[in-house]
Order: sequence, then C-alpha cells, then structure tokens
Amino acid sequence: MNVRKSIITLVLGVAGGFGAFFVAETISGKDTKIQPRHELVGPGIKQVAYVQEVPGSPEEGGRIDLRMAAKKAVPGVVHVKTIQMGREYANNPFLSYFFGGNMQGREVPLTTGYGSGVIISEDGYIITNNHVIKDADKIVVVTNDKKEYEAQLAGQDPNTDIALLKIEGTGLPYVEYGNSDDVVLGEWVLAVGNPYNLTSTVTAGIISAKARDLGMNRGQMSLESFLQTDAAINPGNSGGALVNVKGELVGINTLIQSPTGAYSGYAFAIPVNIARKVVNDLKDYGKVQRGVLGIRMGELTPVLAEELGIRENAGIYVGEVMSGGAAQKAGMKEGDVIQGINGQEVKTTPEFYEQLGKFHPGSQIRLKIKRDGEEKFLDVVLQNSYGDTSVEKEEEFGVLGVKVVPLSKQERVRYRLNKGVKITDIRNGKFKSAGLQKGYILLKINDTVIYDQDDLKRVVHSLENEGVFVTAVSPRGRVEYFAFSMSD
Repeated sequence: MNVRKSIITLVLGVAGGFGAFFVAETISGKDTKIQPRHELVGPGIKQVAYVQEVPGSPEEGGRIDLRMAAKKAVPGVVHVKTIQMGREYANNPFLSYFFGGNMQGREVPLTTGYGSGVIISEDGYIITNNHVIKDADKIVVVTNDKKEYEAQLAGQDPNTDIALLKIEGTGLPYVEYGNSDDVVLGEWVLAVGNPYNLTSTVTAGIISAKARDLGMNRGQMSLESFLQTDAAINPGNSGGALVNVKGELVGINTLIQSPTGAYSGYAFAIPVNIARKVVNDLKDYGKVQRGVLGIRMGELTPVLAEELGIRENAGIYVGEVMSGGAAQKAGMKEGDVIQGINGQEVKTTPEFYEQLGKFHPGSQIRLKIKRDGEEKFLDVVLQNSYGDTSVEKEEEFGVLGVKVVPLSKQERVRYRLNKGVKITDIRNGKFKSAGLQKGYILLKINDTVIYDQDDLKRVVHSLENEGVFVTAVSPRGRVEYFAFSMSD
C-alpha cells in the first residue's frame, strides 16, 4: 500500500512540474530556445546552455550576424597574382668553344606578387589596387571556385591607387555596391581577401574613423580620404573588399599602418563612392575625370580662425579665387568658408576632396558656405584642369604621334632618373619626324619637366605656333636633343 501511494505521489509531482513549466511559458509569452554550445575550458570541452539571441541591426541593439554578409561577399572576391618577366642567360660550352661564347637567353618569370580584387559585374570587371598590379607583365586572377583567368588591365589611376581589370566570363558572382557616405563610426564591417596567399579569408571589425589623410600620395591632384577599420588586414588583402553587414561593398582595402608590416589594429580602405567613380571614368573615358573649383584653400581650425578673426572654426577656408575659374564664375569670394557639398558636410580637407572627387567637369554642384557669419548657397559648374567644362577622353596617339607610359622601377634605377615617360609606340607626327623613336624617354619639353602623361598632355595643349625643344634619353642611356616647329 505504501509503495502504491509513493508511485501516485511521484506521478502527480512530475505532472505538476510540467504544468508549472507550461503555465510559466504562457505567462511570459516568450519562445525561449535552449541550445547547447561548446565552450573551450582549459584542456577539455564542456557543454553549456546558450540562449540564442535574435540577430538585429546596430540601431536595435541586437547581436550582429555577419554570416550572410560573408556568404554574399566571399564568392565575389578574387586572388590576384602578378608576374614580372625577365631574361635568363646561360653559357653553352659547345657554342663557346666554336663560336666564342654566345650567350643564350630566354624569357622567364622574374618576380611574382599577390593581392586581392573585387568582381563588380557579372561580365568580369574587377577592382583592385594600382600598387598590386603596378609593373606587372602578366596578371592572373583566381576566383573563389579555383578557376584561373588571365586578366587584362582596363585602366589605372595612381592618384587614388585604383586599377580596373577585365577577365572573360559571364554570370560571374559579384559584390554589390554600397554607399560609403552612409557608413558611420562603430559600424561593423568585414574585410575579405587573400592575406599571405590564404584565399577567401574573412575578418571582422568596426569603422574606426572616416576621411583619414595619411600623406601617402602627394602627387598632382591626389585624393586621400580613407576609411579606417580595425578588421585584421595583412599583406595580400590589398584590393580586397570591405563590406557592411548587408554584404555591400563600402571600401577597397588598401594599406595598413604597422611597425612590423603586419596587422596591428590600423587598416585603411578607399571609400567605395570614390572607387566607383574612378572605375566608371576608366570604363567610359579611359582616364579619370576630375572636376576643379579653381581655388586655393586650407582646412580651417580654431587656431587659424582666431588668427583670421572669423567666427567659424571648421570647414574649408578659401584663400584665393582663381580668375576665370568655376568658383569665381559662381560668385565665390576670398574669405568664404565651405561647409558642405550637395548636402554632405565637409569640415576637413579629406572630406572636401572625397565629395568633390565624385563629380566630373561640367557637373553642377551646390556649395554651402559661410560669408561674414551668414550662410549662403552657391551653384558651381566644375571645370577641368584646362579651364573648360568638357571631359577628356584618353587619346592613344596625340597630336605628336606618340603613346607613352611611366618608367618602371627597374628603368628608374637603370637610367638613374626620377622623372620622364617612355615612348612605347610612335606614329607619323612631329616626334617621329624629328627623329624620336620607340624606347626613348622624354624628360623635358621646352622649360617643362615631364613627370607623367598628364604633364606631357598639358604641354601639348599649351603649344602653339612656336619652336619645340625636346630633351630625351635614348634606350642606350645617352641624353639627346630634338627640335621642331609646331607651325611646319
């Protein structure tokens, strides 16, 4: 009898326990899911209870789930391999005995490099860094599914460190563009790339800062306005994708700041709004189109504002307005303080160049300025570097009949030059008639030193019916001089 009572009591107790559990669940209204999770503890593993949180956005305060972002971005990021070719010479003993030791040469890979790239269209256009493919004789792209393609260089812009590659393919996975203007400090991002030749590597971090100017590129019309992130980026990540939690491209990973050359918490990416504009220009025009305001300016700081005796302490201070420039035509005056471009706030020089860099010559932009403490808006039609509003298409052969490229690192060392452009092809024109040939290095035209293609084009545009005196270096390294008249 006692045994029977004990069994009944046990059954009622268990039933009551389950009843209390279901009542508690009904009252709370929550569907709590208990899942096991493994946690490393010392040398062993133990099972612990884990209450799964619902993924949410930063604004909702929920846990950020980056799995979908990685799933979308990884297939669109590629491994970029570069090869520089050289000649290898070997002495044949048989030929040496009978013919005096003629050296036999063959072309072989000299150096190799690696980096990353981002597919931006299903027909095979790829963004990477210019420094990844610079001086490469051959570029090989390996996609996430291990397929190899030989890539063609479709365009490059050293001033933004952007290069555009093209591979032959259809239906390729690509990473969709985001909007880098919408990126905010503290926002989670993923860096996708191939550090140390480890393909399809994903690291996570946050946006640490915006509009960083590191002083890395002080060339003509350079543009620096990096996104800073603490996502781990190492050698080989250059040219890879920085994506937001939606898997959208917000930056092109470019460089790190480190005492060791490896990740130390400071990495930088080119904002995608800049990269997108550069890429579109390279595809449409063959060169980057840069809109010019026609002002001399500087970043306004509280110290400078106090020296100048003005109330504003942030923005772009206009020190001089160029005669006939876009700013003068719009009514801008010396002493104006620019604080916005097309609704985007600009307080620093990098922010100013980042926003201005999104527009072409001929584009109309609206500037918010402060003048004597009063807010005003000016509508400005941007010009090109020659003072008009037309875009400039890349001309393979200009009026002088030559095609030129910058000197490679090896050529700069060989000829001991820090300037000049090399003629890679020449057709009937003034240069050919004067005696210049393929392989000559143009150093100077009249009194203008030639550092790059833009310098050459600028000189050509300025030439009228006058004599032209060219200083050049021959392929053998001799300095030679050529003269002709534009009026002939």
